Amino acid sequence: MGTYRVQALGKTTIILRCLDREEIPKPTLALEYTFGRRAKGHNTPKDIAHFWELGGGTSLLELTRIPITSDNIRTFAIVLVLDLSKPSELWSTMESLLQVTRNHLNKLITKLGKTNPKVATEIREKMWNSMQKDHPDYELIDPFPIPLVIIGSKYDIFHEFDSEMRKIICKTLRFVSHYYGASLVFTGKPDTLLLKARILINHLAFGFERSKSISVDQNKPLFIPAGLDSLSQIGPPPASDSDIGKLYAHTPLDLWKKVYEKTFPPMRNSDLKDSKDPALDPQYAEYEIDAMRTQKNQELEQYKRNASKSWKEMELES
Repeated sequence: MGTYRVQALGKTTIILRCLDREEIPKPTLALEYTFGRRAKGHNTPKDIAHFWELGGGTSLLELTRIPITSDNIRTFAIVLVLDLSKPSELWSTMESLLQVTRNHLNKLITKLGKTNPKVATEIREKMWNSMQKDHPDYELIDPFPIPLVIIGSKYDIFHEFDSEMRKIICKTLRFVSHYYGASLVFTGKPDTLLLKARILINHLAFGFERSKSISVDQNKPLFIPAGLDSLSQIGPPPASDSDIGKLYAHTPLDLWKKVYEKTFPPMRNSDLKDSKDPALDPQYAEYEIDAMRTQKNQELEQYKRNASKSWKEMELES
């Protein structure tokens, strides 16, 4: 019987469907936990998968560090859910969540390099599992430290976008996913669009067979398992040669970011804060409620400080 762990940075619906639960999704508060059991065949023990879901977009970034520890990093995977209907928030959300998570993972691997070099080496080698050594881009990518799936949600809304907008978003997400050695899939309504995401997550969570099908047509939902795309198929950033020549970038990822944000300028932090947290808007001010909210914020900070210990204790008990 195996134990796997997945941190889903996004929608509850995806987790519920992967676990064959028909529950009505509820808004995620901070960091929430659930688990599922599944057997690969008849008369075989069920594997257990632990799921953590982070709510609040980028406002609770620090909580991504809580479930990932040096004890479970070898069986961990990240599922990042991005809202395709909000292209101006897409890059900043993706960048913030992946950067914080990657920094934490790198610290854990560095620590393991001193305390358990064998495990650290195993993790570094495993990073390249999705990419064949003879792949033409083998020397050009920078794989995420642990398995990563990027899900573009609300495809049903995205599908109504102008074709040129869709092209830019699709090419950009294909590049980012390929660069990080990640899988990419688009989901939305109806629920049948969740089937491909379920295949990817079941592969990571329960060790089911990895899909080898692929869909790169920008007029259809993308489905590209890790290692099956290439820079030659993706093509250059969607901008003219003269525009690209005027952009100053340190890395290929930075170049794609600048091209993307030229079409979809990122929202200012103040705009993002206002749109995601109406409680901060003065027009809704109410003394008693605001005082209670301040108290809850203090409790949340205390929760953050104690959470790592709590998760570790829970893991030991299980």
